[in-house]
Amino acid sequence: MTGEARLTSAAPGTFVVEVDGTRQIVYVAGTAEDQWAFWNGRIFRSESPSAPPTSRSAAARAVPAQQLSSPMPATVVRVLGRPGLRVAKGDPVVILEAMKMELPVRSPSEGTITAVHCHEGELVQADQLLVELE
Repeated sequence: MTGEARLTSAAPGTFVVEVDGTRQIVYVAGTAEDQWAFWNGRIFRSESPSAPPTSRSAAARAVPAQQLSSPMPATVVRVLGRPGLRVAKGDPVVILEAMKMELPVRSPSEGTITAVHCHEGELVQADQLLVELE
């Protein structure tokens, strides 16, 4: 049985979510129109509903490519993936460091890494493309 959730602001961009006595930390960054949340090793993104849809060719729709981007300004600590590597859903492919915390960027689904656009020690900005998957 799930009880009522309680959300408390712990610091700018840091929230504590408590449900049934269990506390978890959620980090949020971005603008009101484009927010990112980091929770439980995963990154979630909310885009403005007014953003125009992008058109893609029929070939691109047949095998959708996935692009993993940095959720916030950070430093690339480790690149765990390389082109051609098969990954499972949830596998970390890049480890970032921001606000003295390590942020694993995980594969959202099973696939093959087609390109890596970052290197260890690089400073990346929010929304910067890190890895492409098919």
